[in-house]
Amino acid sequence: MKHCVSINLRKNEIIIKLDDNATQREIVENLRRKLPELKKLYKDEKTPITVTGKVLKNREIDEIQALIKDKIDVEIDFDMPKSLGLSSIKKTFEKEIAISETKFHRGSLRSGQKLESDGSLVILGDVNSGAEVMASDNIVVLGALRGLAHAGAKGNKQAIIAAGLIDTVQIRIANIVREIDRDEEPLHKQAYVSVIDDKIVIE
Repeated sequence: MKHCVSINLRKNEIIIKLDDNATQREIVENLRRKLPELKKLYKDEKTPITVTGKVLKNREIDEIQALIKDKIDVEIDFDMPKSLGLSSIKKTFEKEIAISETKFHRGSLRSGQKLESDGSLVILGDVNSGAEVMASDNIVVLGALRGLAHAGAKGNKQAIIAAGLIDTVQIRIANIVREIDRDEEPLHKQAYVSVIDDKIVIE
């Protein structure tokens, strides 16, 4: 059987690394076999576990979390970055995007809040579920995008959306809408969204 799960003990946490190329079935089988040795690491203290490596779909996260929690009652974190790395921001601006007026919003948007701009928008925080951001040009969210984002709202199909994490059910650029099935698609981290051949593409 292919070895696709590695367990490393650090000072304040246990890292479970998953092989990028492994299937969910292989990961679950490997993890099931390794859980007894993982359980031995737990005597008195409850060291948190961080799962990293492969980008997982929501239902895969749920399956792995349930498997571990069935044997060990411990806090489990799936490593999803909350902010854009410099490389992703650089990638965003290396694309040929028309320069526009940019509005910066410091802090996260809560459910029910709405933010609009005639140029581009940069959110220095998260856009939470139930919040809405709309811009004539580009939208960059340095945290997680869980609410609605509509870039190129006046018909600009060259507009882009970039976010540290995309976990929303719908995104829009100009008059093009893409529905996202959270159960079927992986969580898109450090994501770049653009229109190619009249379709919204998430990279």
